[in-house]
Amino acid sequence: MIQKERIKTLNNNPAVSGKYVIYWMQASQRTECNHALQYAIKEANEKNIPIIVYFGLTDSYPEANRRHYYFMVEGLKEVAESLSGQGIKMVIEHKSPDEGITLFAKQASMVICDRGYLKIQRRWRDYVAKNIKCPLIQVEADIVVPVEEASLKEEYSAATFRPKIIKQLPKYLKKLDEQKPKIDSTEYDYPSIHISSIENTLADLKIDETVPEVVVLKGGTSHAKQHLQQFIDHKLPTYSKCHNDPNANCLSNMSPYLHFGQISPLYIALQVLNKSTLSESYLEELIVRRELSINYAFYNEHYDSFIGLPKWAKNSLYKHKKNPREYIYTLDDFEKAGTHDPYWNAAQIEMLKTGKMHGYMRMYWGKKILEWSTTPEEAFSTAICLNNKYELDGRDANGYTGVAWCFGKHDRPWAERFVFGNIRYMNANGLKRKFDTDTYVDYIKHIS
Repeated sequence: MIQKERIKTLNNNPAVSGKYVIYWMQASQRTECNHALQYAIKEANEKNIPIIVYFGLTDSYPEANRRHYYFMVEGLKEVAESLSGQGIKMVIEHKSPDEGITLFAKQASMVICDRGYLKIQRRWRDYVAKNIKCPLIQVEADIVVPVEEASLKEEYSAATFRPKIIKQLPKYLKKLDEQKPKIDSTEYDYPSIHISSIENTLADLKIDETVPEVVVLKGGTSHAKQHLQQFIDHKLPTYSKCHNDPNANCLSNMSPYLHFGQISPLYIALQVLNKSTLSESYLEELIVRRELSINYAFYNEHYDSFIGLPKWAKNSLYKHKKNPREYIYTLDDFEKAGTHDPYWNAAQIEMLKTGKMHGYMRMYWGKKILEWSTTPEEAFSTAICLNNKYELDGRDANGYTGVAWCFGKHDRPWAERFVFGNIRYMNANGLKRKFDTDTYVDYIKHIS
């Protein structure tokens, strides 16, 4: 079942007679548990015409580099193979997604798209809605509860958001029924990028090659499901007690896969609920915290800048802006893990090498950038820059909100102190009380 609240018509164009229905895939890069794909299949079957999946592979996505593209193309290879097995043609073009789908839609009966919450994603959909002649219908597939159904405003904190979204869960935590297309479209002869070779695909793109791909995580739905199964079988029982300990290895590793839409949060939630009673702590992160981040990106146009922070946080930081700092580092110092703090450096190196940083260390990492930068605005910019450049799950609502949290977003005022003002403070002694910091540093040293 696809709840009607997930579906939104983005233009007022009347239905037209076309050769096929198009699913314009962008945010939801998967074939399993994909509401947008299933809606497109349903429409195609009802019209007795084929469905074609379109993907625009742009090499100018803001702040994306080889690391991000490599992981994404690994996933797209699986998508193309899965669609072919279902009798669905996938067309991948080296074009900006909005311009590519606008041209490709000329013979379409309708275009179905998934939903994105960042400014560029919304701008793409607005452009397409205004420039195609057939209907454009958006289907929300990458959160459990549709964003406007969870809340109609930017929420102050998890405490205000939690009761609202939990109230909606019985309606939306439902398995998606999936069907196959009636008509095979794989014989359609449309030019498409062949992505069987990731290296050849990336070689044809003009992208930043300075950040290499990671070896510890492989992109694609199959790898996401393997990590999820390992998490449920071996890590979930201790998650609530150990998720703040980087040495415990109890995290799910789902965030990169969620970032690229290679796995559905609904699928994850249902698997966790079906196989364990120890799910509350994990579902708090997967649903409440993640969808609170999306609430922030959706309702606050300045989600990616210092301006978007709460008024109390900005005022407090401005008040202490000229406080002397014990240490001051440049962006280059931070990027090269060149601070005096071995724990901060280890967290940065973890991100440089693996494309991920343990969540608890990411909080400490952001707090210290604030403490060791000339101004809070510079600190915010540095944290966003590094997070977006090296994290596989950077450049999304969760990443932007995670940085903003370090500067007071979704938090409350704490005791006032130099530099931080009323922003929550973290220090190395706090880390040591949580876990064995020396073991963490030693582990990072041995990551290849």
